[in-house]
Amino acid sequence: MTTDKENKSRLLVTREGVSYVLPFIVVTCCFALWGFANDVTNPMVKAFSKIFRMSVTQGTLVQVAFYGGYFCMALPAALFIRRHSFKSGIVMGLALYAVGVLLFIPARAIGSFAPFLIAYFILTCGLSFLETTANPYILLMGDRETATRRLNLAQSFNPIGSLAGMFVAMNFIQARLSPLDTAQRALLDDAEFETLKQSDLGVLVQPYALLAVVIVTLLVVMLLVRVPVVRQQGRSNGGPVLASVKRLLAGRSYREGVVAQFFYVGAQITCWTFIIQYGTRVFMAEGMPEQAAEVLSQRYNIVAMVIFCLMRFVNIYLMKYFKPGRLLAFFAAVAALLLLVGVISVGGRTGVCCLVAVSACMSLMFPTIYGIALARVGDDAELGSAGLIMAILGGSVLPAVQAMIIDSDITFMPAVNLSFVVPVICFAVVIWYGLRNSR
Repeated sequence: MTTDKENKSRLLVTREGVSYVLPFIVVTCCFALWGFANDVTNPMVKAFSKIFRMSVTQGTLVQVAFYGGYFCMALPAALFIRRHSFKSGIVMGLALYAVGVLLFIPARAIGSFAPFLIAYFILTCGLSFLETTANPYILLMGDRETATRRLNLAQSFNPIGSLAGMFVAMNFIQARLSPLDTAQRALLDDAEFETLKQSDLGVLVQPYALLAVVIVTLLVVMLLVRVPVVRQQGRSNGGPVLASVKRLLAGRSYREGVVAQFFYVGAQITCWTFIIQYGTRVFMAEGMPEQAAEVLSQRYNIVAMVIFCLMRFVNIYLMKYFKPGRLLAFFAAVAALLLLVGVISVGGRTGVCCLVAVSACMSLMFPTIYGIALARVGDDAELGSAGLIMAILGGSVLPAVQAMIIDSDITFMPAVNLSFVVPVICFAVVIWYGLRNSR
């Protein structure tokens, strides 16, 4: 005789009597892979700025290309899934991901910034396929009541990949680049600069070449694994696209969820990208060389990701007792307070620690907004997922806004401190969405 607890545990990865344990494991590996891509990329804004002697604002073109790929490919990915299958979507995503990573090799040979931006764009077209496919697929792998918990469980492996990306960025890229700081690089003549640039690009490309091997291996595994076909209730293909879009836009929770996701992703990327600039300024003010300050800042970023990862599991537990919307509003309010008081006003090491603590608050936000927004979309899940993935464009737009503040001539306080008003505004939008969906 089984208990209610055992039945609920089975429902987490069982649908209509079919077990999804193996597909759940394989698809969850994709969550880790795109986490790696996101967080090996964030420190590259600073790295490319140094390698190509660019401003912070120019360096954020990495994020523009990265998250622009998400935006451009989300809708085509959803249409591809509707026509084919979730498995086909994941296979296509992994293939594009591998192509983008491999393009880093010819980009290094060319030696200019633009080919790297193209490689990032193609890479994230693949990530867009993966996220558009994997998130709704995980939601459908069991009972509707456990969908948000199930997605939070799968998303818990995303920061594990992120931690790996941060570790690689810190130890195999940042620590191995030339120790010459920004000011010293500016004094090099053209020949010296070109030699140094080629050396640094060689360091940067090596981890991406190894990543390609991992992606291709998972692609082969995905092709070999039998993945049950999930058919939603009603239509097998979701019906006409225009009708699906109208139904989605008619739903308040979905429509507002896309807006909230745009601002949440913007907040996440600004906090994780500019912790490097923020920490570097703090540690250099203490007398530390620029490269050592950057590496130490990345260590703080890794601590932030460890906390982010652990809090995912805590939040899965809390969701047994609290409504997702209420948790969302509460943690967004705490994050905004940490930024306003610690990061912007107090500064110093206290500000760095507060910026780390913000990651604890962010851990439940993406999957919870996603789960609330898609809770009642039914047969329109693929297109609904595409809209939420397109909202990741916030990670492209808002870091550029923050970078402009950092590059400005503000004198009444450190510009990098003031720049964190951008994620404060973003968290205010998340608070609003959580309260609107707290019942």
